[in-house]
Amino acid sequence: MSSFITRFDPFRDLVQLQDRVNRLFAESAANREEGINTSSFVPPVDIYEDEHNIVLKVEAPGVDEKDLDIRIENNTITIRGERKFEKETKEENYHRVERRYGNFQRSFGLPNTVNPEQVTADYKSGILTVTLGKRAEAKPKQIKVNVGSAGEQKTIEGKSSGKAA
Repeated sequence: MSSFITRFDPFRDLVQLQDRVNRLFAESAANREEGINTSSFVPPVDIYEDEHNIVLKVEAPGVDEKDLDIRIENNTITIRGERKFEKETKEENYHRVERRYGNFQRSFGLPNTVNPEQVTADYKSGILTVTLGKRAEAKPKQIKVNVGSAGEQKTIEGKSSGKAA
């Protein structure tokens, strides 16, 4: 009867696993470098509110204004657009492409205080500014408060925030 002596190596499986993972990442990197990556991007948006408007500022440099579409439906504003890859240079001449290209879509729920008839959009220096006017009843109102007894009334003027307490 012959006996085999096998040396126990606890790290052998770990080294094999590491080799497999390294090959997997190397293959995926090679696949990405074969063509220009033109996956879609998501432009950042700032949203702020003042007493008369809600304003959305969308950072969309390189997007042609004719490729922008803004719609309001069911208290939701949807901004769609496309940043196209410029074909002025051959793809094989690029060393690195870090900017994102393609279609994008951003949707935001709107409060009932927005008047859909009072919406304007401006596009300047790569920034899309959408201004949504508020309904008159949603704007702050000044309220007079009577203080004191019937003989000596004083009036105090205060401002309503337009928000429920």
